[in-house]
Amino acid sequence: MNAPITDTTDWQSARASAPAIFDTNARGHFAAHYPETPHVLRHALDQHPLLEIEALASMAERLPEGSVEYNRGDLPIGVDGKPDSNGLSIAETIRKVHEANSWAVLKNVEQVPSYQALLHDLLGELQAEIEAKTGEMLTPQGFIFISSPNAVTPYHFDPEHNILLQVTGSKVMTQFPAGDTRFAADSEHEAYHAGGARELKWDDSFEGQGREFPLGPGDAVYVPVMAPHFVRNGPHSSISLSITWRSNWSYDESDARCANVLMRRIGLTPNAPRRWPASNRVKALSFRVWRRLFGRAGLPPLS
Repeated sequence: MNAPITDTTDWQSARASAPAIFDTNARGHFAAHYPETPHVLRHALDQHPLLEIEALASMAERLPEGSVEYNRGDLPIGVDGKPDSNGLSIAETIRKVHEANSWAVLKNVEQVPSYQALLHDLLGELQAEIEAKTGEMLTPQGFIFISSPNAVTPYHFDPEHNILLQVTGSKVMTQFPAGDTRFAADSEHEAYHAGGARELKWDDSFEGQGREFPLGPGDAVYVPVMAPHFVRNGPHSSISLSITWRSNWSYDESDARCANVLMRRIGLTPNAPRRWPASNRVKALSFRVWRRLFGRAGLPPLS
């Protein structure tokens, strides 16, 4: 059993006089493109003490097992299920990231008070722009990626609105249009929301059809909900922070996909959920009624 995570950093006083991470230009650029258009922002989060290797390794040792993931880095863009382990512990992977040929992610770092404060500060700077478009900002979460030189994070998608901030090193994220069935079929969306993996089937014909976003320290990229993407790390090890949130729209999209799973099970051919600003509320509410009656455990996986 993991011991409770505690943190004694006097974060409140440290952040009181700190400058904004996203300046006026960055916030305006974000507002013009959110929530459907990927884009690059500038940030001022480089060389932050909470994002140094030793601080991350120490935190990783205290996180619950389900909050860490780490794998070999010499992976293809497309993988079948979860990648293989690298044979090291999470702390060893982080401390030896220069030579470990791995990538690691620390999930839900908001479990640690100082990281929760950092996450809330960052999202707080963008809250007005977010809520003007998609309403209340829900379920804020933070993920930290530590990657060896040339490591690959395979092709996948995520259900959250997401900004990835590059802190040290460099990488290139390649994104594909969210909702385009050429790059992620409806069956893949539905399988994920029925409890499957977020890794997607890669086809070599996709090469060259995505949009590349080169990222160095001080760069951030916005990733729309369920936009397929993969990441190639640069020639040096890197650290990135992903700040994510949900909206009522994103939850409706998820539950509408679950409704489609049920509809297919009774022989119907449902339409895919529509992208923002279209609403998927009716289908989502229908699934929520079903879930209250029968429970989430009754959701049948796709065969």
